[in-house]
Amino acid sequence: MLVKNFEDLEIWKEARRLTWEIYQLTRDPRFSKDFGLSSQIQRAAISIMSNIAEGFERGGNQEFAHFLYMAKGSCGEVRSQLYVAADQSYVAQKNAMM
Repeated sequence: MLVKNFEDLEIWKEARRLTWEIYQLTRDPRFSKDFGLSSQIQRAAISIMSNIAEGFERGGNQEFAHFLYMAKGSCGEVRSQLYVAADQSYVAQKNAMM
């Protein structure tokens, strides 16, 4: 299948789902009151899907790979922040292991 738009990429679709999940988690009243953490984890999740989209739109394989590496870094950031959220009992431990 020829991919013409970043919206066709399964990895971007997964990043979009992850972002949706993060927003659902951060709507919890206890979590939402931790403005720093909830904002940071939301921005990191958005960064994942945004970097995938931006890299794809650049049109070159090398640049796309570079932006995928940045997206991967943001994935690590989200995972780490989910541990913080679990340690603060904002989310269940099982939800921190998405």
